Amino acid sequence: MLLVLGVLGLAGCASAPRLASPEAMGVPPRVQLEGIPFHAQRDYQCGPASLAMVLNAGGVDATVDELIPQVFLPGRDGSVQPEMLATLRRQGRVPFVLDGRIESLLEELAAGHPVVVMQNLSLPAWPMWHYAVAIGYDLNAEEMIVHSGMEAARRESFKRFDATWARSERWAVVALPPGELPASTGPVRSLQAIADFEQANGSLAALPAWEALTRRWPEAAMGWFALGNARHGGDDPRGAAEAFRRATEAAPSLAVAWLNLGLTLAGLGAPERARDALERAAALPGPWQSHAEEALGRL
Repeated sequence: MLLVLGVLGLAGCASAPRLASPEAMGVPPRVQLEGIPFHAQRDYQCGPASLAMVLNAGGVDATVDELIPQVFLPGRDGSVQPEMLATLRRQGRVPFVLDGRIESLLEELAAGHPVVVMQNLSLPAWPMWHYAVAIGYDLNAEEMIVHSGMEAARRESFKRFDATWARSERWAVVALPPGELPASTGPVRSLQAIADFEQANGSLAALPAWEALTRRWPEAAMGWFALGNARHGGDDPRGAAEAFRRATEAAPSLAVAWLNLGLTLAGLGAPERARDALERAAALPGPWQSHAEEALGRL
């Protein structure tokens, strides 16, 4: 009891995060997501329960009992982040890890995305790791609204929430179907999340995600390059060639995009356009130069 009181006292001494006005952050002053299922979190199983909540909210029919063997590590009495992310990918969702800013958390909630957060409810030296699902906030009351433990829609002060969340380095993740993107992540973080999903599920499963990324960030050359590879894997060489072309427009020094463009055009029976692309690739120093020269020789 003394330890618990001490922990509560430490959390109480922490300061609440300083936030800009709702207008400046571009979010409403209050949000509470409706229809987010609640699963009571039994001992050491807050990880599977949290995943079940966000998956069910997104239309995935996964039970806590089904998820336990996928994420629960008996030797650690809980779940760790890599298993949490891998489980979301197996369930057909792209997990996007947020950047650790509370503003990003609020932005996702305002966009209608429940967020799995990791907290340490004890001292750093004796951690008590816990996963919860943020489902809302009230800026006027300075409170977060979370499905946590045995309590649905629990209200926690920003001060206490941020103190316990900070001990996990403010780890938070949203899980979205391919084709939907978070409100707060940028192109680099989003590209990495989709690439990890593609590695686990294949290019066809990731295709809608790459399409969405290039629509939001048409200047992202690697997004177009990844889209080209995914289209090629989906037996759409003309679509792949167009994506590779867009990649070279966004980054003229991206040799591998010129190489893939040339190879794809050659396969489409356009030798002159293929030669132009391969010559561009061969003129750029780097690991793809020899591949382009070999392709030119075959052409």
